[in-house]
Order: sequence, then structure tokens, then C-alpha cells
Amino acid sequence: MRMESDSIGVMEVPTDAYYGVQTLRGFENFQITGNRMNGSFVKNIVRIKKAAAIVNGKCGYIDGAIANVIVVAADEALAGKFDGDFITDAVQGGAGTTVNMNVNEVLANRATELLGGKKGEYLCHPNDHVNASQSTNDVIPTAGKLTVLELTDGLLDALGELIIALEEKGREFDGIVKMGRTQLQDAVPVRLGQEFNAYASALKRDMARLTYALKEMTVVNLGGSAIGTSVNVGREYLKGIVGELSAQSGRALLRAEDLIDATQNVDGFVSVSGSLKACAVNLSKMCNDLRLMSSGPKTGLSEITLPAKQNGSSIMPGKINPVIPEVVSQVAFLVIGNDMTIAMAAEGGQLELNAFEPVIFYKLFESIVCLTNAVRTLTKNCIVGITASKARCEQLTYESVGVVTALCPYLGYKKSAELAKEALKKNVKIKDLILQYGLMEEGQLARILDPYAMTKND
Repeated sequence: MRMESDSIGVMEVPTDAYYGVQTLRGFENFQITGNRMNGSFVKNIVRIKKAAAIVNGKCGYIDGAIANVIVVAADEALAGKFDGDFITDAVQGGAGTTVNMNVNEVLANRATELLGGKKGEYLCHPNDHVNASQSTNDVIPTAGKLTVLELTDGLLDALGELIIALEEKGREFDGIVKMGRTQLQDAVPVRLGQEFNAYASALKRDMARLTYALKEMTVVNLGGSAIGTSVNVGREYLKGIVGELSAQSGRALLRAEDLIDATQNVDGFVSVSGSLKACAVNLSKMCNDLRLMSSGPKTGLSEITLPAKQNGSSIMPGKINPVIPEVVSQVAFLVIGNDMTIAMAAEGGQLELNAFEPVIFYKLFESIVCLTNAVRTLTKNCIVGITASKARCEQLTYESVGVVTALCPYLGYKKSAELAKEALKKNVKIKDLILQYGLMEEGQLARILDPYAMTKND
């Protein structure tokens, strides 16, 4: 063990650890979730430290040799060399100070080694050098935005692939007419392909909504320091840091016009979460439909068949359950619940800072990752393998009284309703009753009651 001290006192730190006393205090104080900070989030903090060292060194705010070894240490961290030393819990008090200091101490100790010193000697100091011109309050939200952008790249790709799969099914099933239903009751005919195209349309809207919300993630408060007034931040650093971080991250970032607003308010994360929630709702609704249309196989609708992925029961032989739509709906419930957590945490901020960003990021990152994985398994293990029973769809359509709606312009609503009731009571087809009563000619009736014709809206 080695001895390290901070403003609280002296503490023993493992000799080989690159983290230091402030990290260890946070580790002991915040054993909350059992999960460490998201790895991408930590690496984005490292990128900020690297960018800051480059700008601070160029501007002469820290010694050039120290700036250079911070950059080397940051590159090693980005390569995964110190992953085991980033030990802080995902949920912590202090607005993220613990994870900020965890990165500061790891880079400072490695930089100290590169300068010929030993861990804990801090020839490169975690606060004075690695954290120079920065505060937790501009580093953490900036890293959070970078991570949201990084994680949603995968989600947008996955949604794009799902939309393509749904549209392919829309074309495949375009010629299959089935009974449309409202409030789970027979309504009017619809083509199965139209239903799948509608799912794709909803997801396109979700992608557009999310893409718009992500624009706010490119506007950062880096350089604002503690509360957005840029205290202890040099003019040249303030001018250069966001551009340098853009170069390091590969993202086109902008500095917020109002750094005080950008430091105290986190509504941009609420907006992204709301977009994820809307997407989750649409996905779950679609999965509910898939489960209903595939219900049976003998006593349900059985209009489509979902791919068999695993046994459905430990006691009922041969039973196959819609496990993929089920898991997608469960992820939707998770995302919807996370959105409430994020909203309450954002609302709970006071005055010049929101102290609850750790839980916002924990839940937001979880929502993005889980939703991405759910969309991928839905596409791969369900949508592409769906088959349709054209005969079953046609049977249910022709046996339904829902086609009576098309008769209203010719027979009137009241007469059409009477025929529907009689058909249901006698268990006969609407067409047969109309011909029996001589209400219409057979040729005209065939044209009006053509289910496919009823589905054309162009």
C-alpha cells in the first residue's frame, strides 16, 4: 500500500493502482448499482483530458513536457490499458466528481511514471495539470453528450435495418388481404403488406425525431468551468478547446452560446430520452400486433407465423412462444421507466448545476444500449423470418361481416347494420343475404364487396 492525502485526510491506496485517494473514497462511498461507469463514457472523459492537455500546453497554461505525457497517458487509456483502474459506480453523489477525479488520477499517475516518478508522487498533478482549465461541471455533461452520440449511432443503424426488413415484408405481403380490426373487433379489410409498411413508417418518424433531438448533443458547455462563468479558464483555452475536442472525437461540436444555461440545464438529455420512449412505444405496439396475429396456432388468429426460436414451455410439449416480441416489449417497459427517472432527475436540479447527471447518464445509456440490442434481435430473429397464411387471412375476411361497411353508400347505414346483425345471428355471409333479398345485382355486389378494392387508398 502507499499513503495518499487529500483535503479529507490520509488514506492507504494499493501500490499498483493508478487511481488515487479521491477515487478510492468515492468507491467506498458509492457502492450503489454494482455496475461501473459506462466504458464509452469514461473514454470520452479521457478524450476531453487529452484535448485539454493539448490546448493547455499550446497556450502555456501548463508545462509543455507535462502536457505531452498527459497526452501519451490518455492514448494508452483510450487503448484500454487502464480499464481496470476506472472503478467508480455508475450512480454517485457529487455530480460526477468521483469519476472525473478517477480519470484525473489515473492519467496523472501514468504521466508521473512517464516523467520518471512513482505512482502517488504526482509529478503530474491530477487537479493542477490533468484537470487544468476544467471543472467536473463542464467535463461530465460534455462527456455525456459525446457518449449519447456514440451509442445512438448503433441504434440508428439498427432502426434503419429494421425498417428495410419491414418494407421487404410489406412488398412480400402486399397481395394478402386480411381483416382489419379496431378495438379488437372486425373493421374493414386491409392488406397485410400495408400493415407492415405502416410499422416502417412509424419507425421512420422515430428516427427523424431522435435525429433532431441529437442535434442538442453537439452543443457543449466545455470551457464554462464550475457554473458557466469560465472561472480559472484562460481566453485562448476557451477559444480552442471545443475545436480540439471535435478533432479528438470526430464529432462536429459547438460551444454553447450561453454557458451558464448549458451548465445548469440538462433538458437536452430529456429530449433524447423522450425520443427513445416514443420509439419504444411504437416498437412495443408493433410487437403486440405480431403476437396477436400469430396467436394460436389453432385457436387464435394464426394469420402469420413467427420464426420458432426456442421451446415455449417446460411442461407443454411442442409449444412455441413469441419470445422475441416479448423481450422487445420488456425493453420498452425499461425505456419508459428510465425516461421517468431521467425526467425527475433533470427537474431536481437546483440553481447553477444539476447534481443528478450520473443517474441521468446511467439510465439514458442503458436505454440506448438495450433498445439497440432489442431492435437488432427483432430484425434478425423475428421480422425477416415471418411467414403469412394467405388462406387463413382470406377465410377470416370473407367470413367477416366487416365488409358491410362498403354497402353504406348504397343501402344506407341503418339497413347495412340490420344485415350485419342478421348475418351474425344466422351465421351466414353478408353477400348471400343481399342476394336473397334481391337488394343488389350479383355483379355490382361482387365489385363493391371485393376486399382488395376496399384496401386501395390511392
